[in-house]
Amino acid sequence: MSSCAEPVMIRPMMAVDLNRVLDLAGGLKDAPQWSRAAYEGIVDPVDGESGSWRRIALVACDAESGLVAGFAVASLVPPEGELETVGVASEFQRRGIGRQLVNEIGKKFRLQGVTKVLLEVRDSNLAAKGLYCSLGFREMSRRSGYYIDPIEDAVVMRLDF
Repeated sequence: MSSCAEPVMIRPMMAVDLNRVLDLAGGLKDAPQWSRAAYEGIVDPVDGESGSWRRIALVACDAESGLVAGFAVASLVPPEGELETVGVASEFQRRGIGRQLVNEIGKKFRLQGVTKVLLEVRDSNLAAKGLYCSLGFREMSRRSGYYIDPIEDAVVMRLDF
């Protein structure tokens, strides 16, 4: 795990974080542009009937300012999990925050019995693909024309625990 220039605290995403998460995602060209309602549904990740997690949503907060520096969202239906999005504010990038978020999601996946993690990433997003490869993800397939604005292939990656 690489170290950060500034320490961060990773914790569950809360409703109070949503304005910052939406602003952060809106400023990242490769991040999914989900609605506020979608994020509101994420901050209550426990299935009331079974008591198990169906979503994991985390934020990384700058230890000094408390500002949300990044976020990650994943879904799970054990034994599979899907890393849906990871975003780090441009001023906090290249400090290992994305790696810390993905590692923390991985810990939570393992606790829930997930053995296989999937994700999709834009083919042109070399930084993200490099991060995922360094964490052990491998290209599994491609989805032609999956992304729009601009139209681009998705690289489907997989990690087995």
